[in-house]
Amino acid sequence: MADNTSNLYKFDKGSNIFFYTINTFILLLLAFIVLYPLYFIIIASISDPDAVLAGKVFLYPVNITLSGFSKILEKSDVWKGYLNTIIYTILTVVLSLLVTIPAGWALSRKNLMFRKAFMVYFIIPMFFGGGLIPFYNVMSGLHLVNTVWAIILPSVLSVWNLFMTKTFFESSIPNSLIEAAKIDGAGHFRTFITVVVPLAKPIIAVMALYYAIGQWNSYFNAMIFLQNEKLYPLQLVLKEILIATESTVGGSGETILEQYRLATQIKYVSVIVSSIPVLMLYPFVQKYFEQGVMIGSLKE
Repeated sequence: MADNTSNLYKFDKGSNIFFYTINTFILLLLAFIVLYPLYFIIIASISDPDAVLAGKVFLYPVNITLSGFSKILEKSDVWKGYLNTIIYTILTVVLSLLVTIPAGWALSRKNLMFRKAFMVYFIIPMFFGGGLIPFYNVMSGLHLVNTVWAIILPSVLSVWNLFMTKTFFESSIPNSLIEAAKIDGAGHFRTFITVVVPLAKPIIAVMALYYAIGQWNSYFNAMIFLQNEKLYPLQLVLKEILIATESTVGGSGETILEQYRLATQIKYVSVIVSSIPVLMLYPFVQKYFEQGVMIGSLKE
C-alpha cells in the first residue's frame, strides 16, 4: 500500500513538472511573439536604414543613428499634429466620461423608465451601421465637416464602454448605500455625485484610458472630414509624411533608393513618436485598470 502511494506521488509530481514545463514554454513563446515586434520597431528606428533593408537588424541595433527622429521632429506639422491630437483627446475623454458614466449608472437602475427600450436602442448600432455615405451626409447636414467637432463628437460614446460601465455599477455599488443616501435626504443627483462617483474611480480610469487610446490612434474620421491641414491630428500628419517619402514619381534610381531608405526609417520612427504619450499615460491608471476591467466585464 505504501509502495502504491509512493509511486502515485512520484507520478503526480512528474506530471506536474511536465505540465508546468509545457505551460512555461508556451507562455514564453507567446510573450516572444508579442514583444519581439515591439522590440524590433525600437531597434529598427535607431538603426541605419541600409542595415534594416539588408535584414541585418535582428537582435540589436546596427550603426545607431537618430536621424529619423530628427527628420520627423524638425517638421512643424508634427508638433501641430501633436497639439491637435492632445486637444482632441482631452475633449473626447472629458465629454465621453460626462456621457458614459451617468448613462451607465442610469441603465444599471432597474427602476429606470423604458430601460429595456433604451437597451435595445443602444444595442442596435453595435450590430448595424448606416454606412460611410449616410454618415458623411449627416455630418455635412450638421455643418460639422472640416471642424474640430467632426473628430470629437463621433467618438463621445462607445456602446461597448457604456455596457461595461453599466455592469460595473450593477456589480459594485450596493443598493444599501443608495438606500442610506435616500434616508439621509439625498436626491438622485446628490447620491450620484457624492456616493457613486467616488466609488467608480476604477471604471472611470479604465474608460478614460479606453477613450484616450481610441482617439489618439484615430485617423479615419480626420481623413474623411478634414480638408484643413492645420486641423490634422498626429496620425494623419505622420501618414502624409510617410506617403510623401514613399513617392517615387519622376525620380532617378538613386533618388528612388534614397526615398525608400527614408520611408523605411520614418515608418518605424513614426510608430515610436505616436506611441510614447500613450505609454506614458498607462502607469497613472494602472492601479485602477485591472480592477475596473475585471469587475466591469462580468456580473456574478
